[in-house]
Amino acid sequence: MSTAPVPERTLVVGVDTGRADWPMVESLDELERLVETAGGIVVARETQRLDSPIPKTFVGSGKAKELAELVRRMDIDVVAFDDQLSPSQQANLERIFGDPVKVIDRTALILDIFGRHATTREGSLQVQLAQLQYVLPRLRGMWSHLMGEQTRGGIGSRFGQGESQLEVDRRLVRDRIAALRRELARLETRRNTQSKARWDSGIYRVALAGYTNAGKSTLLNALTDSKVYAKDELFATLDPTTRSIDLAEGRKITLTDTVGFIQKLPTTLVESFKSTLAEVRAADLLLEVVDAHDANWEKKVRAVNDILGQIDAGGIRRVLVFNKCDLLDDEALGELRAHNSDAEFVSAEQGTGLAGLMHRIASEASAGDVTLTALVPYEKGMLVKMVHERCQVIREQYQDNGLLVTLKAGERMAATLRPYEIDDWLAISQRRP
Repeated sequence: MSTAPVPERTLVVGVDTGRADWPMVESLDELERLVETAGGIVVARETQRLDSPIPKTFVGSGKAKELAELVRRMDIDVVAFDDQLSPSQQANLERIFGDPVKVIDRTALILDIFGRHATTREGSLQVQLAQLQYVLPRLRGMWSHLMGEQTRGGIGSRFGQGESQLEVDRRLVRDRIAALRRELARLETRRNTQSKARWDSGIYRVALAGYTNAGKSTLLNALTDSKVYAKDELFATLDPTTRSIDLAEGRKITLTDTVGFIQKLPTTLVESFKSTLAEVRAADLLLEVVDAHDANWEKKVRAVNDILGQIDAGGIRRVLVFNKCDLLDDEALGELRAHNSDAEFVSAEQGTGLAGLMHRIASEASAGDVTLTALVPYEKGMLVKMVHERCQVIREQYQDNGLLVTLKAGERMAATLRPYEIDDWLAISQRRP
């Protein structure tokens, strides 16, 4: 007998006000992907056209009754709304649909998925913080409902991880939120120290950013010969992963994979994950990875750009990278190239276009380089090591009193080497015994 959980039968619901950037059908398609990622199965979808959502039940009263009848007839377990519900709307709909049907919104669904995929301590704490901030205004009448979900499990039942339901009230939730913020602040201080150390070392930092499921983790694996978890599902990667790469010129850089973005990403989640997204803000270059085969790629780029602006990363140098180009025919790929002449076109899965992308990264990394000659004393062993790892060495010669080298270096490494800079290679090199 199989012990695998039975997928919860889910009804997805959307309200079309005519003012959204995305057509309702496409937004609900994405909501279905979220439900599937959370372990559910979508058995029906319903929409309603309204000038604005109804304050009491989000959908109209007649539509709510129609949905309740559909829930009973199709044995629905979960009703998932495409937009965020207010606490009162959620409570009213739960009363209309009856126990044990769960009513959740897109925000709860995304938080649920993040709860599944957080593996590091920091990631888990960030998810807990976002979940508790979501739960706090919904405490009235909610915990008796969730206590029953503890044993049943399923979508939307992972809130307040590590908390006994019997202990939870507004004061305890606020105390827990405050404690999580303090711990995350300590972790952020540590992360900032590590980031400053990388800055001081002169390492050029590249970060992968993009819409969820664009293939960022697969691209990281292809470029660094790694085995980072990559799967065809939304938010497969949550915690940032950093790998180093040696460029052909000899310089070492870092490449960081980060959480994917999505339209209507909850504000609380963006706030909670700001310390993780600091990896994006601290980058010298962003590779904005796009699924070339996705008909909605332009809308998704806009959604990504909006979130980059929210985390103060909008001004970072960016290169558009179209991934999954192997899924396009020659005509479609040619048209995409014609309209995006400054972009890179790759297939991380097939390994095509990666050499060109690496050349582009190297060009970006060296764009602000200066050329200088220095005599680095041997007692500065770490600096000698950094010269070979962080710079493009043009020529070098070992002298009795140090390494004589002409190199190209970025701004930070050039500043570090200024005290050892010399004007005349020939005069020093001729002293060699």
